[in-house]
Amino acid sequence: MLKHISVAILLALSLAMVSIGPRSTAASQTTYDTNTLAGKAAAVQAAQNQGLEINLSNFILQEADASDLATSPAPNSPITPSHVLSSTLDGQTVQAPDVTVNQDTAAATQNEPVIAVDPNNPNRIVAASNDYVTRTWTCTVGSTPCSALGDGYSGTYYSNDGGKTWCCVATDPQHIGTLIPGVEHLVGGQYDAGGDSNLVFDNSGNIYFTGLGFDRVSAPNTVTVSKGTFDSNGNLHWGSPVFIGQTNSPSTLNDKPWTAVDAHASSPFQGRVYVSWTRFIFSAGTGAYVQSPIIFAYSTDGGQTFSSPQLIAGNVLYSQGSHVMVGSDGTVYVLWDGDTRFGPFDSTWMVKSTDGGVTWTTPLAIAPLVDIFSPANTVFRVNSFPAGDVAPNGDVYAAWSTEALNTANSYGVDLTCASGPASSCHAAVYWSKSTDRGATWTTPRLAFPALDASTRTASGYPVKQPSGGKLQAPAPQRVDTFFPAVAISLQGNVYMSAYAADVVSPWQRCAQPATPTAVGRINCLVLDNYINNARLDYVVTDLTTAVTQTVTTHPINSRYQFGGGFIGDYTDLAVDSNNNFHAIWTDTNNQQTVVWWYGFQFAPTSVHQQDVVTDTASF
Repeated sequence: MLKHISVAILLALSLAMVSIGPRSTAASQTTYDTNTLAGKAAAVQAAQNQGLEINLSNFILQEADASDLATSPAPNSPITPSHVLSSTLDGQTVQAPDVTVNQDTAAATQNEPVIAVDPNNPNRIVAASNDYVTRTWTCTVGSTPCSALGDGYSGTYYSNDGGKTWCCVATDPQHIGTLIPGVEHLVGGQYDAGGDSNLVFDNSGNIYFTGLGFDRVSAPNTVTVSKGTFDSNGNLHWGSPVFIGQTNSPSTLNDKPWTAVDAHASSPFQGRVYVSWTRFIFSAGTGAYVQSPIIFAYSTDGGQTFSSPQLIAGNVLYSQGSHVMVGSDGTVYVLWDGDTRFGPFDSTWMVKSTDGGVTWTTPLAIAPLVDIFSPANTVFRVNSFPAGDVAPNGDVYAAWSTEALNTANSYGVDLTCASGPASSCHAAVYWSKSTDRGATWTTPRLAFPALDASTRTASGYPVKQPSGGKLQAPAPQRVDTFFPAVAISLQGNVYMSAYAADVVSPWQRCAQPATPTAVGRINCLVLDNYINNARLDYVVTDLTTAVTQTVTTHPINSRYQFGGGFIGDYTDLAVDSNNNFHAIWTDTNNQQTVVWWYGFQFAPTSVHQQDVVTDTASF
């Protein structure tokens, strides 16, 4: 690659890349309409094609697809589907002890969940997700169905009984439940859509939500922070949002925020609210992708105002997926996945601040990684974004996914796995820790070694193909693990969780989806042959005891709702003061009845959908 170029030449090239973008080639003369999310996505994809391992968040990529914005038919013209894709191997409802967090019953989609527990009240839990409930509302605005006006919104839900039951349901613009107010149109805001949720409690019982607000076919976008409080009856109320980095510029896109609050009584910065995110920058002339540094801001007044955003990534300018965490001494750590442009591999990077987010260390590469590909027999997008937490004793933990050789017996990166999906490689979650406040890190270790060494369980084979013959079970395939989360208890237990693609079964494809895309996600006009389909379980391990639990009660089929293309960017994990973990993930084992969907009316139709599901347990 570029390993033998002198330091002086590398520095010169680095300065040039910062000013002109990823490469100066004929391909870079292509112009992109960066007023739209689709144009921005195309510009970043072109940079990928030139060798950069960078992408917009999966949520933004999903929203960039404007095919669901087609004009809807007249109301009261219900569609009766010819076929609805499903499988007899799927569940009909989420089974106990797992609990469905979102409480809508109209087959709305929810995904990319996060969860937080009040440090002073282990029974009080708040969760959030991308919530498409407005796409199923039965109301109208003028003569237009609300479901045609709604989009991906930011939904929140809360429990006052330790996660056994959850509130609330959003049904129309006058009854928005705990949808975040003031961001998107139907909840009183200025943006088409919002999401990429994150949550954190302070030590006074306030809850902070961070997400995005944006338009899909025009430039405005922002990072948004909302503060929530509970009244004496245990009801959650959200204040008006505060916008950070709000812009109308087509050359800037804020993406993938993360939040932390310094809730440590021993910290000199107790109460500060910290937010990091990725700022994608595009050429004002051509729209070409230039760079995507990690940006940071903090609040000293409980989220009412924030400092001027600052770049904290140094020369690691091709980055995404930041994760903020705070130690008991007030040290702020930010992790992310990125590259300086000159290495053949990305790395998990870290910076820290010991003065409350004012100044930052030079970025440190914890370990190189190979950005993972969609697991075999799936089509949803994935990433290698890190997660982490800080233990009470100050030890810092980081976890991420990397493509690993099936034959590997130690951590490493290999060009075989980097060149594209390969049967000799699989996605695996690794972790590392620092015992000296981030100065040095241990050699990465597998988070789920037993799962990593195992192969998928085949279920439902053989199956008769409509075209003739039978689909037999595929050759054994290593289990993939990805989308890790980390939470450390006051008692020092280190919990990690992730999806595991540990089951494979037949899935019947659609040969002719109805048009437009939104309708085709439910109505299939002609069925096709079966293919192999990987299904997911959600697993939690305690590194302290080396015990792992599978918390899903039935494997998850990711092919529903978004056609298998989008299940999220992340999952989450929290731990309460009683040392119980609270895992949350996207599940598809519920069936509900859809009537309104993206502005189209259906004859009442039973469908599977994406819900956010939690399990509370201890080891």
